[in-house]
Amino acid sequence: MLINIIFKLHMLYSIEIYSFPQLCRHEVVGIVTEVGSKVKKFTVGDKVGVGCLIGACHSCDDCSHDLENYCPKLILTYNDLYHDGTMTYGGYSDTMVANERYVIRIPDNMPLDKGAPLLCAGITVYSPLKYYGLNEPGMHIGIVGLGGLGHIAVKFAKAFGCKVTVISTSPAKKKEATEHLGADMFLVSRDEQQMQAAMGTMDGIIDTVSAIHPLLPLIGLLKSQGKLVMLGAPDRPLELPVFPLIMGRKTVGGSLTGGLKETQEMIDFAAKHDVKPDIEVISMDYINTAMERLAKGDVRYRFVIDIGNTLAASKP
Repeated sequence: MLINIIFKLHMLYSIEIYSFPQLCRHEVVGIVTEVGSKVKKFTVGDKVGVGCLIGACHSCDDCSHDLENYCPKLILTYNDLYHDGTMTYGGYSDTMVANERYVIRIPDNMPLDKGAPLLCAGITVYSPLKYYGLNEPGMHIGIVGLGGLGHIAVKFAKAFGCKVTVISTSPAKKKEATEHLGADMFLVSRDEQQMQAAMGTMDGIIDTVSAIHPLLPLIGLLKSQGKLVMLGAPDRPLELPVFPLIMGRKTVGGSLTGGLKETQEMIDFAAKHDVKPDIEVISMDYINTAMERLAKGDVRYRFVIDIGNTLAASKP
């Protein structure tokens, strides 16, 4: 374990069933308890976290440009095969061992429970805002969907100094978007009059919706040379109208999390600008109930599992 560190898990963001009989997850945070002899970045007692990935080839073009998340040999934090052929099991445990390259330092002023979801949802929205140049103060940015990704996208865009409009099918989310999250405007995507009035006003749109939905109305909201960035992953192909792209030199792109360097940059930025996700901390014995609530969309906006206190409470 020369380049590995061991850390005691405190918090684990979110819940997901991926490959039965596993129940595993990423976005893990805790405190370093031991370091290998060649570890240089961390010492015992540091606040750290591991996000979506735990390994890559370190030799491809993507890895050489700090884009490990696009490496063809990417190793996910859970439900994947590690270099030695063993299964990666994520964060449902009391300790975790990780290569220091894949460990993120959690800033002192970022609480562990708030920091955990940033290691996935945070970097997933931060990276495209930066890469596509949608982080300039005064830009008008649309956020489609107000869920786990959408709510933190609003916060990052506002922290960049952008004007933010939330685009949703649900009028009931307007108060949440504008009064609680600080969005400047709210559009109901099913309201043709509202959508028509906003045509050609946005520099970029971050689309977080994974359900099947039409892209033409969103493309219409963009200014010339505007950019629509897809983060959601619908289970069927979406129809992409080409003519409106040609007429406005508009771009449709995608993005997947971020590399380790950018993830550290993201959480440092979040700590500096007080960007924190809205979470609900739960104990491990609440997971079944949490799964039922997730199926109903009854969470604002991330469950975070308190492993440390759950295990402490279970000791006789």
